[in-house]
Amino acid sequence: MEQLLHSYFQDQLSIEKRAELLREVASDASLRQLFVEMKNLYALAMLSDQATDPDKSRESYHLFMRKNRRKRFIRLGLKYSGYAAAIISLILSTYWITLNSVQDDLDGRMQSLYVPAGQRLRFVLQDGTSVWLNAHSTLTYPTHFGKKERKVAIIGEAFFDVAKDTDRPFIVSSQGVSMEVLGTVFNVYSYPEAGYMQTSLLEGELKVYHENEESEGILLHPNQQITIDEREMLVDTITNSAHFLWTEGIYSFHNEPLINIIHKLELYFDIKIIVKDPTINTWEYTGKFRQRDGIDEILRIINKIHEFKIERDEESNTIVLSN
Repeated sequence: MEQLLHSYFQDQLSIEKRAELLREVASDASLRQLFVEMKNLYALAMLSDQATDPDKSRESYHLFMRKNRRKRFIRLGLKYSGYAAAIISLILSTYWITLNSVQDDLDGRMQSLYVPAGQRLRFVLQDGTSVWLNAHSTLTYPTHFGKKERKVAIIGEAFFDVAKDTDRPFIVSSQGVSMEVLGTVFNVYSYPEAGYMQTSLLEGELKVYHENEESEGILLHPNQQITIDEREMLVDTITNSAHFLWTEGIYSFHNEPLINIIHKLELYFDIKIIVKDPTINTWEYTGKFRQRDGIDEILRIINKIHEFKIERDEESNTIVLSN
């Protein structure tokens, strides 16, 4: 992990790798502490006459790291953390009481927002694009978009209402897939744990393609969605438009097997659900639930339709369902 952090601070990671790393940092307290310490050390390594040259700054940082042992790094980082903080903005901060933000790069070029389980957030990018982030999601974006394109990365689920700009296409990157638009409204469901990703288009046009394979991209039209797994890209019609009510704090399921609902609830509420009787998985449900009700209330309501036992272990953060 330290080597990955070194690569991060030397600007050697792709936008997706940065997003994945920052998502881990936001959810792991010990990793977050190491991240802050190394960030401070990087700031100290930059305090030289060469700091205005990015290449020389990286070289300075590399040499600085090689000449010292990690324990000494930490002591030095803690000793000078107040000084370093006066030079760089805080890497981790809290938006209200629910959102963790990680700022990347000393000049603020890249930033990441992480929304924890059980929460959601609306955010407006520098170009006026509106983004809703669902629970357990990370958005990585530049403070200022470049002259040729507007590129962001998402891990989790996000609803985009893109500001139109004919000179700069808006590109969303996730799990090796790019989605390119000029101005449109679409939803991206891309939790790595789900095993697939799905993009649903509500307005405008959207081109979807594997990175570096733009010529083989698929063009989506309103009310179409594309599901992508390791094998193929499948285009079909949106069957449950109420799904996008999650931006209003409502989770909607339409004739959906319980196993699918369980997977989504695990992601949304960061909990492990174990089903002891496989027959439970095939039961289908249609209904809407409020995010604020929490997973216990949602399962209680589902239980009214098909009865099953619910056992919760707070210590292991696990729920067991059985007949």
